[in-house]
Amino acid sequence: MELRHLRYFMAVAEEMHFGRAAQKLYVVQPAVSKQIAALERELGFELFSRTKRRVELTPAGAAFVPEVRDILARIDRAVEHARDAAKGYVGNLAVGFIGPAMDSVLPRILPMYRERYPEVRISLDELTTAAQLTRLRDGSLDIGFLRLPIDDTQVEVRPILAERMVIALHENDPLAQKPAVEMTDVVSAPFVMIPRSEEAGLHDTTVALCRMAGFSPTVVQEARGLHSLLGLVAAGMGVTLVPESVENLARAGVVYRPIADSHARLELAVAWPVKSVSRPAELLLEMLEDSPGSD
Repeated sequence: MELRHLRYFMAVAEEMHFGRAAQKLYVVQPAVSKQIAALERELGFELFSRTKRRVELTPAGAAFVPEVRDILARIDRAVEHARDAAKGYVGNLAVGFIGPAMDSVLPRILPMYRERYPEVRISLDELTTAAQLTRLRDGSLDIGFLRLPIDDTQVEVRPILAERMVIALHENDPLAQKPAVEMTDVVSAPFVMIPRSEEAGLHDTTVALCRMAGFSPTVVQEARGLHSLLGLVAAGMGVTLVPESVENLARAGVVYRPIADSHARLELAVAWPVKSVSRPAELLLEMLEDSPGSD
């Protein structure tokens, strides 16, 4: 039994006329009669009773109609689903991101992506830049939002946002009373930082700003994640420099102040594997490129 047989059967069942069914199918009437006869031979029973004046469904034919209608509808849905998959409209998208991306780019782009491609299942993992690079290389991430600079020939990157740096202080720190903090104000302050192996861009920018002010930061504690880092500040263990989007976190016990006379910027970038880019990832990259606010 072929799919063509079922489509011809439904056309005749709906029209109750071989000639009109042929017109609907854009074929000649003998072709319809031939396919129906072949289907009846294969089934071993008649689907239609025919006279010179009328065509009627037999009891077997009438029972066959709803089942065939369901089969054809399911086939049409399967074809549409496969077509959408080929276009990237269905599937899986594994996204890695550093914390600041969830406070800047992702809240803007993810709802638009979900609305446009509701059949794509998105998984989100908050990871350091280093961890994202590892997973982009091994294929367990499709796309990552991470911090520049990146020196990795297996990963393609595109800058999407440049943020100024601010200083995070305990709310009871005397410097919290100032509208802006000079880097020379924190010469003797203890620093808490994310290790360079995890976030080289943030680490190097912090160290560079300190050295421009004539000192090296005294690092009393390292933390692997941004939330842990702010927890150390809230505990009064030290100060730290972070991108301005982190102010959206509103961590209890932590205040943020601009760095006076500083033009330092941290760049957020989107990254993907050079060798293989999934179609859902390509669609997200296209959306980022077209979206207002992308660099």
